Formats: sequence, C-alpha cells, structure tokens
Amino acid sequence: QEKNMLQQDLAEHLKVSKSTISGWEVGRNQPSYDTLIELSIFFGVSVDYLIGRRNY
Repeated sequence: QEKNMLQQDLAEHLKVSKSTISGWEVGRNQPSYDTLIELSIFFGVSVDYLIGRRNY
C-alpha cells in the first residue's frame, strides 16, 4: 500500500496473474513460501509481518 502499487503492477513484478494477487488480498488463496520471500524483500518487511505474526 505504501508503494502505491496497483494489483497489475505487482502481478507483473511477481510474474503472476492479477487474479492471483486479488485472491491473496481476499484470502481465497495464499502465496507460496518463495513468493512470500519475494514479497517481503520487495516491500521491505519480514515474512512474519506479511502473514500477520509481527507488527514490523
């Protein structure tokens, strides 16, 4: 959210479909562990933060 990125932009960066990103956002499906690592690096947060286990 801080990077003001659209679903399409993130999908292109991760090489996944826009519907995949949407599914993650609404909890319909979950990213793989490798994708979580990519997301954590991209957004500069821990994997624990992404999965709701930490506040930072």
